[in-house]
Amino acid sequence: MENNELKEEKINTNNTRQNNNHINAIIIGVLILVAIICSTILLIKFNVFDSNNKKESSETVELKHTNSLTVKSDGVYITDVSDVVDEVMPSIVSITSKTVISSGSFGPFYRGGSYTAVGAGSGVIVSENDSEIFILTNYHVVEDSTELSVKFIDDNSYDAKVKGISERKDIAVVSVSKKDIEKETLEKIKVATLGNSNDLKVGNGIIAIGNALGYGQSVTTGVVSALNREVSTDEYIQDMIQIDAAINGGNSGGALLNSKGEVVGINSLKYSQQATSSSASIEGMGFAIPISDIEEIIKKLIKGENDDGGVLLGIEGYMTTSGNIANYKLPEGFYVSKIVSDGNADKSELEIGNIITEIDGNKVTSLETIRKVLSKKEKGDKVVLKVKYASRNEYKEKEIIVTLN
Repeated sequence: MENNELKEEKINTNNTRQNNNHINAIIIGVLILVAIICSTILLIKFNVFDSNNKKESSETVELKHTNSLTVKSDGVYITDVSDVVDEVMPSIVSITSKTVISSGSFGPFYRGGSYTAVGAGSGVIVSENDSEIFILTNYHVVEDSTELSVKFIDDNSYDAKVKGISERKDIAVVSVSKKDIEKETLEKIKVATLGNSNDLKVGNGIIAIGNALGYGQSVTTGVVSALNREVSTDEYIQDMIQIDAAINGGNSGGALLNSKGEVVGINSLKYSQQATSSSASIEGMGFAIPISDIEEIIKKLIKGENDDGGVLLGIEGYMTTSGNIANYKLPEGFYVSKIVSDGNADKSELEIGNIITEIDGNKVTSLETIRKVLSKKEKGDKVVLKVKYASRNEYKEKEIIVTLN
């Protein structure tokens, strides 16, 4: 009986040990499973099993650096222009003009008188001789002026006079007598260096100096926005340099400089009207006259000769309208109703009743077409007209060459 009890106790003890071993095995198994799961999550998180990642990591990654780009030139990005300004400023002047304006009449009893309007502009010293200093500016700065004064870099002002004008190019030369200028002033001023505006490229850095709003000389910088922009001013059309440097009233006649400090243009105007599609003002659209286009004219003005190089056909007439085109079967173009005696057209084969349909290959759809072509012509140039003329019940076409003397 006692042996049986011992045996049963031994059996129970063995069972207990087996149970404990079984529990420990389960716990160890669970721990191993948890470890495997955690490791798998970490490996997935860091893309260890991503075959594409393995592929990328084995390759060399290269980025495009600045020094890998090949350009023809380093270019010039204008930031500090103080050295250029110091060099050029003695060549820049402020111009004050006075113009007598008639105030008109108001009603049957009151008759207005007149008053003097004061205007501000800029100029560039372009030449000198033994007796005079010659300053280039815009024609509209000195137009109809009765008095002119020029202020040099030392803030001394002197009376000036118009030497010569070119209305079609909107330039003028004014002069100051050296005998009126103090010695100290003469020692501080100098003649500007002219550059070649034909060498300009879109994106080139530029500097504009002028008497903005009449406050005195100020400096703005920018880039060439566009070249050969056709700009209409009153009756004339010019190809101009478009710039984004700030240009304001009083800057007219001032210098447009390249990065070397050479004068490459004369600042003339800007677009400032309200945009039609929004309430925002138009900004960054200033225009300058290319200096290379006017060099020969400047020499002429310095000599005291006005530039009357603008040429005309010497005809009068009107554009045919859609009505008379439809009703009378007239060709589209400019109908010649009169030929001025001794004018350029009078010396050609052009006749009254001819309809000019093309001028130098440009289809005549408005008077602006004719004006644009003539504005680029000089005395002695020729212009080719394609005209239609009535021949019985139809219009025939012919070509006429007019010499613009």
